[in-house]
Amino acid sequence: MSTSASLLAPLTVGALTLPHRIVMAPMTRARSTQPGDLPNALNATYYAQRASAALIVSEAAQISPQGKGYSFTPGIYSEEQVRGWQLVTNAVHQAGGRIFLQLWHVGRMSHPDFHQGALPVAPSALPFAGQIWKVDDATGIGAMVDSPTPRALERAEIAAIVEDFRRAARNAIRAGFDGVEIHGANGYLIDQFLRTTSNHRQDEYGGSRENRLRFLKEVVDAVAGEVGAQRTAIRLAPFLTARGMDCPDILPTILDAATFLQERGIAYLHLVEADWDDAPDITEAFRQQLRERFSHPIIVAGNYDKPRAQWVLDHGYADLVAFGRPFVANPDFPRRLVDDLPLAPFDGATLFGGTATGYTDYPALPLARAA
Repeated sequence: MSTSASLLAPLTVGALTLPHRIVMAPMTRARSTQPGDLPNALNATYYAQRASAALIVSEAAQISPQGKGYSFTPGIYSEEQVRGWQLVTNAVHQAGGRIFLQLWHVGRMSHPDFHQGALPVAPSALPFAGQIWKVDDATGIGAMVDSPTPRALERAEIAAIVEDFRRAARNAIRAGFDGVEIHGANGYLIDQFLRTTSNHRQDEYGGSRENRLRFLKEVVDAVAGEVGAQRTAIRLAPFLTARGMDCPDILPTILDAATFLQERGIAYLHLVEADWDDAPDITEAFRQQLRERFSHPIIVAGNYDKPRAQWVLDHGYADLVAFGRPFVANPDFPRRLVDDLPLAPFDGATLFGGTATGYTDYPALPLARAA
């Protein structure tokens, strides 16, 4: 076990020195400029307002047009998108912050409307229960809609997606990000390869645990080879059961992945913990096994409050704690958390899409109030 650390203790993560342990988790907000899925000045303001986080992990950015699964999410594959992200990274750095870009391919969590009528892709052509947020072109109104049964990727297509991750990582560093976090969680493409429930392949990418880990390893190797292991991280979701992802072999698979990630020397491992009402408990046995496999920084996220955050740090099960929705309505969330200041509620109707309302118009508390 690592030594107990305060939420305010500094920490080295990769090549960065973080001033404390409170991370802003990645959150899809669907406010990119259209057409082109372009990051913009409004996004830059939003992230700069939250630069007091020890580290910001950006909303996920699709690595290619094929990787898109929600309306108005930003990309990181075109020159225009790189220039848009430069607005964001410049604003965050000028405000004293640090920011990683999350790299995304949604796999089957998508809709034909994003792909000129073509089916989304996945390891296997399996039906599943999953919905994505899509804006109706006629009305401009967004809603959750079902994802169809995807088509299975050919082996040559898998290699092309690995290269898309590599190029996206290179573009992220060109755009000024301090590093990249590969999205391997929440039922998206990498996660789909990891699980027996979503991967029925009978080739070198399916079947055995080692085969199901192959795509993750190839993506991590490509990204780390391009931008350096110290600028490479990954997010995984060992306890996800929704979206047809209830895999009986996932915990041993995640532990085997952790062994590989330790050997690869990545900057950190980010765990999405179960945060729904009837979620399974995260056992201390699993936390201990994971720490035995992975000694580099671990970030945990999932309905944490201040006492629980300090508990997980005290036990050495994690080194940083990420918070999502509290950052939406509280741009100065680290100060509010540490000083036990009141938290403003967020407007759930403005989470996805829209304007500055419910995005950049939440105020920080005046300093006098904190005193």
